[in-house]
Amino acid sequence: MRTIFPKKLKKGDKVMVIAPSDSLKLISKEIRSIANKRFTEMGLRLSFAKHVNELNEFDSSSIKSRVSDLHNAFSDKSVKAVFAVIGGLNCNQLLRYLNWNLIKKNPKILVGYSDTTALQNAIYAKTGLVTYSGPAYSSFGQKLYFDYTLEYFKKCIFDNKGFDILPSKTWSDDRWYSNQKNRKLIKNKGWLNINTGKAEGRILGANICTFNLLQGTEYFPDISNSILFLEDDAESMLGNFDRDMQSLIHLPNFNTVKGLVIGRFQNASKVKTKHLIRAIKSKTELNRIPVLANVDFGHTNPMITFPIGGKAQLVISNKKSTLKITKH
Repeated sequence: MRTIFPKKLKKGDKVMVIAPSDSLKLISKEIRSIANKRFTEMGLRLSFAKHVNELNEFDSSSIKSRVSDLHNAFSDKSVKAVFAVIGGLNCNQLLRYLNWNLIKKNPKILVGYSDTTALQNAIYAKTGLVTYSGPAYSSFGQKLYFDYTLEYFKKCIFDNKGFDILPSKTWSDDRWYSNQKNRKLIKNKGWLNINTGKAEGRILGANICTFNLLQGTEYFPDISNSILFLEDDAESMLGNFDRDMQSLIHLPNFNTVKGLVIGRFQNASKVKTKHLIRAIKSKTELNRIPVLANVDFGHTNPMITFPIGGKAQLVISNKKSTLKITKH
């Protein structure tokens, strides 16, 4: 299937917020106000889908409402990019009801992370359209320490040039959405080089437990010759990540995977460096490929934006490691 890269954003473009998982109703007025201002500062015209504020017992809305909003966002020629409100637990409910031909014929940017991983990888598998793992609409509501996230968002969404990823100087795992002023920053010790080597390949993955929901279905992308970008949230202890990783290794074409990039774990996961190294090293199937960890994406802040279906170049050595997004 031919890979489709959507047009990049430019000032004056209209973008739309949809709620494929959790509702906008869960997001505070303060966060919305800051996020709206950020979109305005980027020169973007922000709009909201019809059903984004619907809220049911699952913190979401009906499948019908969510599918309708997604279809309307993609069919509206004036909309150039679509943003998920936030993550959640249930956007995989939408997949069998989506009009894949409509999405393919109206290619545009889709940005989100966490639960949106299911929708993004399914879109790539069914249409060849590249989507973007990165800050959701609510992420733009961070008042402080958003510069790194915004920088890499712009590099990936506004510009066509390849770009190098560098580690952030500091990171956080605080409940910023509860207290915007009392932020706790942690000095970044840099990336963790687990296996050395070089790789070039197509980027797939993102949130690993969500990605694995697609296994065995028509919505799971072909991982041949890919570099997998994988992360998980605070609820994923090392054992959860380990078995999710093993599930991918059992796939018949995993032997063609070129490399592995692991996002930073949240503190609550209690994943220690030595334990992660031991878990990776214990899997003989991973010994042949370069593995890089503690990269700025996932459920900590800041985060990079990367293209699901795009391409990356990874070089890991004992002296210096580089990670470059080459096509997005």
